[in-house]
Amino acid sequence: MKVAFISRATLYTTPGGDTKQVDMTAKYLRQLGVDVDVCLTSDDIDYQQYDLLHFFNIIRPADILGHIEKAKKPYVVSTIFLDYGSFEKQARKGLMKWMNMLFSEDTIEYIKAVARWVKNGEKIGSANYLKWGHAKSIKHVAANSEILLPNSESEYRRLSNKYHIEHAYHVVPNGIDDSVANIVSSKNDKYKDAILCVARIEGRKNQLNLIRALNNTKYKVFIHGKPSPNNIGYYEQCKKEAADNIHFTTWLTEEELYQMYYSAKVHILPSYFETTGLSSLEAAVMGCNIVVTDKGDTKDYFKDDAWYCEPDDTASIKDAIDKAFDAPYNEQFRERILKNYTWLRAAEETLAAYKQVIEK
Repeated sequence: MKVAFISRATLYTTPGGDTKQVDMTAKYLRQLGVDVDVCLTSDDIDYQQYDLLHFFNIIRPADILGHIEKAKKPYVVSTIFLDYGSFEKQARKGLMKWMNMLFSEDTIEYIKAVARWVKNGEKIGSANYLKWGHAKSIKHVAANSEILLPNSESEYRRLSNKYHIEHAYHVVPNGIDDSVANIVSSKNDKYKDAILCVARIEGRKNQLNLIRALNNTKYKVFIHGKPSPNNIGYYEQCKKEAADNIHFTTWLTEEELYQMYYSAKVHILPSYFETTGLSSLEAAVMGCNIVVTDKGDTKDYFKDDAWYCEPDDTASIKDAIDKAFDAPYNEQFRERILKNYTWLRAAEETLAAYKQVIEK
């Protein structure tokens, strides 16, 4: 079986959680005998050599429609259905706050797609996107897929409820790379008992409120990540407000990253929205207690094994960290992750979905 993974043009220039999902799923699918090519939506793709197309990010239908129309091939979609609604309404400032008062979320996503085309040269592959708009385009992509591949039941329910979609789906969990997790055996004193936040630095991830919550406290805090091009100002504000106990790191190898998790005490993602929070899974399997919000699908993964906070409440963030820092680590949580949330497991579930399509 030969499959083309097709994802956003900025997958590697502005990496995110979807970058890791694409690369690691491809890696482990190859180990299972599937021939996988990773392509970008901006690439000129020879569709005929593939048995199946696999798209990522249903919230970017402008990237997908043109390929569907040209390829005329069966396809599946890893939905990665992000919902920025609460962040846009609660935390945005300036022009975006004003736009959210005037326009629906789908209209704003439509404007963003056109802006990416005009400003960044990210072409809209089909005139139908301009004609149909954002919501109808998402419905079309979903309805014509062979199967949808959400990362959780919660994600599928959100997509179904918002766009009134009832379609075949197969849950493919996000995961951790246990091949790296199992070889890390030494700790780095630099991160001993530290509080970590590993994520792209942007408003949705909410590092600024984390900084405000932990400035000048007893905690040694490391914020690891880099800003996307549209969040440089936010990154500068974070650095400007950070006290001396807040440290910024920008690049680590995968093994160094897992060693940092292994050395620390708590990992926090105080996000306004997460489908999973891959870094939370990675930190948890290495022995960190986890603080997250319940905005998105995090409860499907972390259940009662995490401490939950409110993203716009610095006192809530600090309180959750205090509780997580003082609590013992639950080894059963690690066992649950290693059983259910590895990239091999994700690849196995993806292959199971492929087989459903091919057999049909």
